[in-house]
Amino acid sequence: MSTATPKASATLADQPLSPLDGRYRGAVAGLSDYLSEAGLNRARVEVEVEWIITLTDRSLFGSAPLTAAQQEQLRALYRDFGQTEIDWLASTESVTRHDVKAVEYLVRDRLASLGLDAVAELTHFACTSEDINSASYALTVRRAVENVWLPKLRAVIEALSALAREHRDAAMLSRTHGQPATPSTMGKELAVFAWRLERVATQIEGGEYLAKFSGATGTWSAHLAAAPDIDWPELSRTFIEGLGIGFNPLTTQIESHDWQVELYDRVRHAGGILHNLATDIWTYIAMGFFAQIPVAGATGSSTMPHKINPIRFENAEANLEIAAGLFTTLASTLVTSRMQRDLTDSTTQRNIGVAFGHSLLALDNLQRGLKEISLSRDVLLADLDANWEVLAEAIQTVVRAEIVAGRSQITDPYALLKELTRGRRVGGPALAEFVRGLDIGDEAKERLLALTPAGYIGLADALVDRV
Repeated sequence: MSTATPKASATLADQPLSPLDGRYRGAVAGLSDYLSEAGLNRARVEVEVEWIITLTDRSLFGSAPLTAAQQEQLRALYRDFGQTEIDWLASTESVTRHDVKAVEYLVRDRLASLGLDAVAELTHFACTSEDINSASYALTVRRAVENVWLPKLRAVIEALSALAREHRDAAMLSRTHGQPATPSTMGKELAVFAWRLERVATQIEGGEYLAKFSGATGTWSAHLAAAPDIDWPELSRTFIEGLGIGFNPLTTQIESHDWQVELYDRVRHAGGILHNLATDIWTYIAMGFFAQIPVAGATGSSTMPHKINPIRFENAEANLEIAAGLFTTLASTLVTSRMQRDLTDSTTQRNIGVAFGHSLLALDNLQRGLKEISLSRDVLLADLDANWEVLAEAIQTVVRAEIVAGRSQITDPYALLKELTRGRRVGGPALAEFVRGLDIGDEAKERLLALTPAGYIGLADALVDRV
C-alpha cells in the first residue's frame, strides 16, 4: 500500500460558487440587472439623485432648481450606471466599510464633476441608510418581479392552458389515493394547475412595494430641526410615490418589510403549486400517460442508452424546494426587527436574488419541459378500459335517484355496488350483465348500459373553458 502524500491540486482561477452564476447563468441572467449588488447600487444612486432633484425643485434651503439639462446630466449617473461606477463603489467601500455611504460619496463626486458643488450637501439629506435602501429594494424587487419573474410565470401558465385546451377531451383514469377513481380528462387536470397559478399570480400583481423616508427612527426629527415649517411627511410621500412605489408613513428606523413577507409568501405559494405540477407530470410520464419527445444529441443515462429522463421536471422540483426554503427564511426573518433596528434584515435581503434565481430556474425548466412531452392517448384509453369498476359510482347514484323517483325497490345501492366491485376487477360485459338485472327504470338502465369509463367524464371538457 502506497504511503506517498498526494500532490496538491493547482488552485483554480476565480469560479462562481453558486450554480446560478455558473451553469445556470443563462436562465437567470435577467434577474441580475435588478437583484445583484450592482443592481441595488444603481437603484441607490437613483434614489439619491431623485431626492436632490426633489429638494432643489422646491428651492429648499436657498437652493436653485436645476435646469432640465442639469437634471438629465445627474440622472445619467444611474441611467448610464456601469462598470466604472461599480469599480468606483467597490474601491470606496473598501475604505468606508459602508455601502450606502460609498454611494453618497459617488453622487457627491459626480456633482463636483458637473459643477454642482453648491447642492452637494443635499446629497443624502436627512436620510438614514434605510431610507435609501427601502426605496432601492422596493424598486429593484418590483422591477425584477414585473419584468422578469412574472412574465416567466405567465409563460408557464399559458403553456399549461394551451395543453389543457389541446387535451380537454382526452379522457383519463383519475387516481385518488393512488387508486383508480372517477375519470377526468388530462386537459381538465392541467387546467386545475393553470387556475391555481393564475389566482396567485393575480395576488402577486396586486401586491404593494413600500418604502419609508422618515429619517433615523421614523420621526422626521432631523428634517424638522432643519426646516420646521415644511410638511415633511407629505413631501416624503410625494417623493416615494413619484418613484413608482408605495409609501409607509409609520415605521421605526426601517421599513417594516411586511410587503416583502407578503410577496415572498405568495411566490413560495406559487412555487408549491408548481412543485405539485412537476411531481404530477413526472408521475404521468412514469405511468406512460405522457411520452417525452427526444432532444437530438441529448443523453438520458450514462449507461442505459434507451432512457429519456424527465430532468426538466426533476430540476424544477429541486429548485422549487431550494427557493421555498429561502423564501420562508426571508419571510420569517424580515417580519421581525429588534426594537428600532437591527441588521439581520440587511444580511437576509442580500439573498433575495438567490431565492428568485432558483424560482426562475424552475420556471424555465417547467416551460421547456411542457414543450417536450406528448400525450399518449392510447395509453390513457387502455388504462380506462382496464378499470370498468369505476362506473360503480355512476350506477349506485342512478339507482338512488330511481329509488327516490319510485322506480326501484333496492334498499342499499351503495352496499350492492361495493359487494360487486370493491377490491375486484369487473370488466365491461360483467358490468353490463349486472346493470340489466337491476330493479330500475328502462330509461335509466339504457343510460347506464351506454356508459363507458372513457365517456364518464362529466363536465371535465367544458371546465377547461375557465382558464
